[in-house]
Amino acid sequence: MSELILNQKREHEAQAGCAAMTQTAPSVSVSYAQNGRSTKANELGMRPMQERAYERRGEQYLLIKSPPASGKSRALMFIALDKLAHQGVEQAIIVVPEKSIGSSFHNEFLSRFGFWADWHVEPRWNLCDAPGTDDGGKVKAVGAFLESSDKVLVCTHATFRFAVDKFGVAVFDDRLIAVDEFHHVSANPDNKLGTHLGQFIARDKVHIVAMTGSYFRGDAEAVLAPIDEARFDTVTYTYYEQLNGYEHLKRLDIGYYFYSGAYCDDILKVLDPSEKTIIHIPNVNSRESTRDKIREVEHIIEELGEWKGTDSVTGFQLVKSADGRVLRIADLVDDEPAKRDKVTAALKDPRQKNNRDHVDIIIALGMAKEGFDWIWCEHALTVGYRSSLTEIVQIIGRATRDAPGKTRARFTNLIAEPDASEKMVAEAVNDTLKAIAASLLMEQVLAPRFEFKPKTPTSGPQAGFDYGDAGYQPNNCNVGFNHETGHLQIEINGLAEPKSPEANRICLEDLNEVIASFVQDKANIERGLFDEELVPEELTQLRMGKIIRDKYPELDAEDQEAVRQRAIAALNLTQQAKRLVLNEHLQGTSTGSSSVPSSALIDGVRKFAMDVRELDIDLIDHINPFSEAYAILAKTMSEESLKQVAAVIGAKRTRLTPEEAKDLAVRAVKFKKDHQRTPSLTAHDPWERSMAEGAAAFMRFKKEGRYV
Repeated sequence: MSELILNQKREHEAQAGCAAMTQTAPSVSVSYAQNGRSTKANELGMRPMQERAYERRGEQYLLIKSPPASGKSRALMFIALDKLAHQGVEQAIIVVPEKSIGSSFHNEFLSRFGFWADWHVEPRWNLCDAPGTDDGGKVKAVGAFLESSDKVLVCTHATFRFAVDKFGVAVFDDRLIAVDEFHHVSANPDNKLGTHLGQFIARDKVHIVAMTGSYFRGDAEAVLAPIDEARFDTVTYTYYEQLNGYEHLKRLDIGYYFYSGAYCDDILKVLDPSEKTIIHIPNVNSRESTRDKIREVEHIIEELGEWKGTDSVTGFQLVKSADGRVLRIADLVDDEPAKRDKVTAALKDPRQKNNRDHVDIIIALGMAKEGFDWIWCEHALTVGYRSSLTEIVQIIGRATRDAPGKTRARFTNLIAEPDASEKMVAEAVNDTLKAIAASLLMEQVLAPRFEFKPKTPTSGPQAGFDYGDAGYQPNNCNVGFNHETGHLQIEINGLAEPKSPEANRICLEDLNEVIASFVQDKANIERGLFDEELVPEELTQLRMGKIIRDKYPELDAEDQEAVRQRAIAALNLTQQAKRLVLNEHLQGTSTGSSSVPSSALIDGVRKFAMDVRELDIDLIDHINPFSEAYAILAKTMSEESLKQVAAVIGAKRTRLTPEEAKDLAVRAVKFKKDHQRTPSLTAHDPWERSMAEGAAAFMRFKKEGRYV
């Protein structure tokens, strides 16, 4: 069972035994049951996620959302073989974002594990292994494959884009197009792959299987147009299911650490050389970078110990650490082709896949992220904020492989505190806000899956759900947990029901993506953290409502409201449960007991539901979603830096916009209908005053002709 513990202590200080440490934000520490279920295969050799995906193999358009290391590549092999043998599909084209991922689709003898066929790719048709450029001979090779009788081709996204441009959409009729790392696609007209997929769907002559290990497809931008996405049948396998079912890995920690000065000087305060680690140094254009990436790598190596030379076979750097061990360090930052190719080849050597001692630390910049398979990785250390939440999820996935003897994994984001320069302060503020957004989202992703139910007179217990020691309470809002599926069912008074199939799908499948859009909105997080005059409903109702309308314009107002309520409930209930768990953990620590129940998050949600007089949607809307994040930030960032951040954000505060006034006026109309009176400018309730002010501003803007 899952436990979500926010460790208020500076965890790396305890690990390293150092007195002077960088300032840290509390880490999310999630422990799992190690029941081994997600790694056990059925009679066809399929693990649970693969079996779930294979059950949907007959769908023409299939979207698989599943964490890194859950076996998506092999799931695709099973599905593709069935489509080729039984569904009239002539050929399968596997499209991956970069050449290194092509190795995931090399030959597999699936029949050894019980399947009825083997996966075979002729060497000439795995274009990821072929020399040349994506827009040259490889495009011609795609054309030759389409005219051949062979069944499977593997190529990069880029090669596929150029091939579609050259040959058109129609030549791919009756074929399977499988897109790995689907979050690279976007509905933006400038995204060529997204445009091509839209054309394939419009023609409706191909099968498409899309796979992503990220829960934030396309980040804040939609992957596909809603009308196209609605065509896909979705298979979801959660982080909770994946990690809870591992055999070895028991705990995942996620920490955010603030530093000042040069990161190379402080890196050993968060890096334990005894852990298998991937270090991603900052982009050369970022403020954390010294602009000399080679020197940064040298500096890290110097901090780790005494350089002893280079291994002639692998190209790994050999460094003797303070404890006498010789660390084997793979440098993927050096651009010199001969050196990098030797190191890359050594890391991909299949003979070393199960050798824990092959390499100790990998230092990279743009490499060793999605699709990079090193099961022994225990620590993913990223310096500076990366370009997207998707990238963070992918980097975390490097450390979440299950491996013998590996009981703990962690992700660390090392972030620079603001300095005195106004320009740099603004950049630091953006990085800090992004780190908080990522933290909120990972808490959501790692938690069990929420299912919200309206509380009605006919509500009752449902089979498979545990309602706690007291059992189901007919007169209260109940919280039930399904131990098998990891679903957390929560009853809420006043909850709107989704009406359309698409709204139901969004409520079941896409709440985390809605939350991603909400917390990535800079205005939302700025106001939620630093606006002392904020009325929470301005975020929970107006801002979340706008995001829902923009994201799902095809839904009617009732369905948009149903989605909004569930998204804000998922975010706020996780945050309130986190607060209760943290308080209990700190109390236990102060009394000498740091043990926390394995059902911490579930108990936290249940306790919050019991502590309030009535769990209803109005109460949930009245909670600032960022209040707990601010409480953590205020305790971990230096007071001077916090003041600088607040000042930068306060200087940008704007007055009510015409669009916001219109939204408030709509809420004022609903208030009048519910209360038989108009909102008052002198009301004690700040939300009522906001609606009254918005309605007045709306009338003023309307008179001024601000609305078309």
